[in-house]
Amino acid sequence: MNKIAIIGLGYVGLPLARLFATKFPVVGFDINQKRIEELNEGRDVTLEVEDALLKQVLVDSNPFKGHTSGLFCTAHLEEIREANYYIVTVPTPVDKHNKPDLTPLYKASETVGKVLKKGDVVIYESTVYPGATEEECIPVLEKVSGLKFNVDFFAGYSPERINPGDKEHTVEKILKVTSGSTPEIGVKVNELYKTVITAGTHLAPTIKVAEAAKVIENSQRDINIAFVNELAKIFNILDIDTHAVLEAAGTKWNFLPFRPGLVGGHCIGVDPYYLAQKAQEHGYHPEIILAGRRLNDSMGEYVAAQVVKLMIKKGITVKGAQLLLLGITFKENCPDVRNTKIVDVVKALEDYGIQVTIFDPWANPDEVMHEYNLVCHSELVSESLVSGSDQSPITHHPSPNKYNAIVLGVAHKEFLNLDLELLKRENAVVYDVKGILTNTDGKL
Repeated sequence: MNKIAIIGLGYVGLPLARLFATKFPVVGFDINQKRIEELNEGRDVTLEVEDALLKQVLVDSNPFKGHTSGLFCTAHLEEIREANYYIVTVPTPVDKHNKPDLTPLYKASETVGKVLKKGDVVIYESTVYPGATEEECIPVLEKVSGLKFNVDFFAGYSPERINPGDKEHTVEKILKVTSGSTPEIGVKVNELYKTVITAGTHLAPTIKVAEAAKVIENSQRDINIAFVNELAKIFNILDIDTHAVLEAAGTKWNFLPFRPGLVGGHCIGVDPYYLAQKAQEHGYHPEIILAGRRLNDSMGEYVAAQVVKLMIKKGITVKGAQLLLLGITFKENCPDVRNTKIVDVVKALEDYGIQVTIFDPWANPDEVMHEYNLVCHSELVSESLVSGSDQSPITHHPSPNKYNAIVLGVAHKEFLNLDLELLKRENAVVYDVKGILTNTDGKL
């Protein structure tokens, strides 16, 4: 019987664990004890797995002992020792210099190495540069376990394709790329995923091919967004509505529907650096990839500068002005604040002397404070701020003040019906980063 251990129960690991637990006994391992307690109570604070679905697969004890399926979450290493498949789903961030930080992968590999047995298969899902699995992770497994790669144990790579906050394209509905350290293991890994991925699988010929396929998915999106961000800058100078231009161009069947915006999150804003570093190690300096990164990383300061220009044109004193920023998460209708580029807007605005109030009903204020040392408000207020009687009350900041400027940074559904007139001072500036509001003074 296949017994699966998932290492890392975040945005990637938990949905995968829940899905596999419908067919197999699964133990989810995470070093965050609070996270483990919440999951075993049937609560997912990331909102990636509905509580009802999570509770359907939860079991009270280790499912490796007498269960044919089910999920149990733990922070105790011994609980995963009986697994024969270990799937690593830890994050792969970059450091402050945009260099790949493989620390979570190294530590996860050490964890697996302590319980690895002959015949086991270790599958990595974390996004990495081509070669990282075999060059960086496998040596750790060999050293800690004392076992020999492709003799005593084997490896696979199946890159995650999770889209946080997306309830339509869930893990089982997205075609899965698979691979193995030998042709035979590739087939085994592919067959394992085929049991739960209804969208199907694609078996890549090698682990490096699968790693490369993943990292270029997000690099391609990054470059395309950088292109339309540059268009937005050009059309702003020419006083042309960028979104109207894109709508017109989009009438051609093969035009790619990208939109300008801030590029954050744990994938698109990070993965290109992994490919770039690997290329540089081999003597090639990637021009387009890094140019796209530089342009996208500059958009926070650009947005802030545009807001300040609009304030000056309206005669608003910039220093000491009160500004309401709507949204701090990296994307709409999602609580994930990792690598959010909204913080670049905040820092740039504060550099101008503007007092920024952040409001986000999706973000965890404690997490925002921990990650960015920023105050994020989410207290409940009156329904009167929302247009339409069918809308539920939303959370808001405690300040009764009105604002000199309002910036919509994230297109949360709660903001679509927010009555901004109740929050504006006379002559206030409204700037829309996402291009979804009407009657704004400016938009990206």
